[in-house]
Amino acid sequence: MAVRLRLTRMGAKKKPHYRIVAQESRFARDGRFIEILGNYNPADYPDSVVLKEDKIKNWLSKGAQPTPAVKKLLSKKGILAKS
Repeated sequence: MAVRLRLTRMGAKKKPHYRIVAQESRFARDGRFIEILGNYNPADYPDSVVLKEDKIKNWLSKGAQPTPAVKKLLSKKGILAKS
């Protein structure tokens, strides 16, 4: 089981916001996921990123790989450098 930390699209048409989730890599982008790890709204980017640091660190320690977009958000918040 290869777990990825990735973004799942939510919101209305042309007004997206995203959930950061732990999800098996073979599932669809908006498909079944294991756990919600945070939220991200690109309309008000710096203020809108909400992350559950303890759960993210737990998944990273178990070997979950973040996608490039999630990796960028984690490094901006300083979580990737801490772990």
